[in-house]
Amino acid sequence: MTKLEDHLEGIINVYHQYSARLGDFDTLTKRELKQLISKELVNTIKNTKDQATIDKIFQDLDANGDGQVNFNEFIVLVSRVLLTAHENIHKE
Repeated sequence: MTKLEDHLEGIINVYHQYSARLGDFDTLTKRELKQLISKELVNTIKNTKDQATIDKIFQDLDANGDGQVNFNEFIVLVSRVLLTAHENIHKE
C-alpha cells in the first residue's frame, strides 16, 4: 500500500475500533464518539472533556438524526479536522 492508502485504512480501523463497542458495530453512539475524540483527537479538538462540546459535535455530525454517527457522517469530522490541520500548517 502507498502511504496515503495506509493512512486511509488507519482512519477506517480507528473508526471500527470505537464503533464496535456498543450497539450497532458500524455506527458510533455518543459515548463511543466521545471516547474516540477524547483518545484520538485530544490534541486537535479543544474541550474534549466538556460534555457540551461533545454534544454539539455529535449533533452536528448526526445528519439524519438517528442518534448515531455512521461512517459517512464521521467522515465530515475527519474532513473538518484535516482542513483545520492544513490551515494550521500554513500558519507556522
